[in-house]
Amino acid sequence: MGDATASASASTKTAELDAPLSALGFEIEEVSPSRLTGRLVVTDTCCQPFKVLHGGVSALIAEGLASMGAHMALGYRRVAGMQLSINHFRSAAVGDTVLVRAVPVHIGRSTQVWEVKLWKMDVSTQGEGPQIAEARVTLLCNLPVPDEMKSAGESLRKYSKL
Repeated sequence: MGDATASASASTKTAELDAPLSALGFEIEEVSPSRLTGRLVVTDTCCQPFKVLHGGVSALIAEGLASMGAHMALGYRRVAGMQLSINHFRSAAVGDTVLVRAVPVHIGRSTQVWEVKLWKMDVSTQGEGPQIAEARVTLLCNLPVPDEMKSAGESLRKYSKL
């Protein structure tokens, strides 16, 4: 699959899974109950006035990926964010690509904790460069799912690698 096809596929996937992330240009790549990955090309849309990635965008990405992962890890039952803590180490400027990985730290019956790391992409290797932020997201689990929301996990089922 060519880069353009992969990007179009990632964009479509993201639009189905998380509209706010999609609106910012984030592309979800890997989707499973044990790992989610994605990338964001930093544009003016996701920057604060000094033309660097807005910390709130990093937090949105962290909570979005952690929530999707927790939802899958719980067998597609409802979860809700309880706490989000994020540290920003470095900035990412307009034009930088940010790589993101979310993994579970704890999967329990009543809570889950996810770690989300963000890096600037190293242009020479296309891999992880300097880490720019790290978040920890705690989610409440096993919440009742309203009847009208029973199909909320269908898009995740479609893309997840179980």
